[in-house]
Amino acid sequence: MLPGVYTAQKRDNTIYFRAGITYRGKHISLGSYDAEGLAHAAYREAGRILSDSSCTLETLLSHESLSASVLPFEKQVCLLNFRDNHIYFKNPIYLYKNYFLYLLAPEDELKFDVDDLFYYSSHKIMRRGGHLFVSDYGMQVTILSRYGIKNFAVAGKDYCFVNGDSTDFRYSNIQVLNPYYGVSRFERKGQTLYKVRLHIKGTHVVGVYPSQELAAIAYNKAVDLAKAHGINKNYTPNYLAELSPRAYAEYYTQVEISPRLLEYFKSQKAQAPPLI
Repeated sequence: MLPGVYTAQKRDNTIYFRAGITYRGKHISLGSYDAEGLAHAAYREAGRILSDSSCTLETLLSHESLSASVLPFEKQVCLLNFRDNHIYFKNPIYLYKNYFLYLLAPEDELKFDVDDLFYYSSHKIMRRGGHLFVSDYGMQVTILSRYGIKNFAVAGKDYCFVNGDSTDFRYSNIQVLNPYYGVSRFERKGQTLYKVRLHIKGTHVVGVYPSQELAAIAYNKAVDLAKAHGINKNYTPNYLAELSPRAYAEYYTQVEISPRLLEYFKSQKAQAPPLI
């Protein structure tokens, strides 16, 4: 058997070849291959990455290097990081001094603070339909949720990337413009205002308010009124940790809801079938 190669057997007794390499006392699996020669080529390529200092992340990302490679791209990144930073991750992470890159593909890299290193070294990032998410306890969780950004938030409206780079997920680069459900920010005559909408059968305007907090409370009040009038939808209320219960109650009592929406609530209750 060629160096770095050993055989394995599938359930149907088919023989295939696995490649592996040991570096700094750690055995690293390099994947499975249909032919012994391919597995050996993967072993040799891994050895070159681990021993050749001229192999850098930049050369690794070059078209020539990728087209000639047997190893999966993610595995190449893992090996290069292990060589340069003396720590092995199963995910395609490359460490720098104050941040790290997570390389989904040669032309698809994300930047994170080192504070997130432990999380992303054990949670694989996936991209689907332009959305980035991880599998956490069996659920698909968007990576934006780590910044307090709600599902279906709109870039540029609910949050923004300070330096304009939408691949830079360092905390200093993400600004949350709207942390609350149902609330959207807009400018009118040089004044920042907050419009609240509630989706029932279509979208209804709850009102326009001078602050995010008041708008968030108005959304909660509209949700409570909807439920009181027999509209049973799974709304998520806004949580305002900075307000005391007394202050919240005062704002809740004072905040006004659109008269048109109140009439709509009454019409829905009138149409509801009588309880038997």
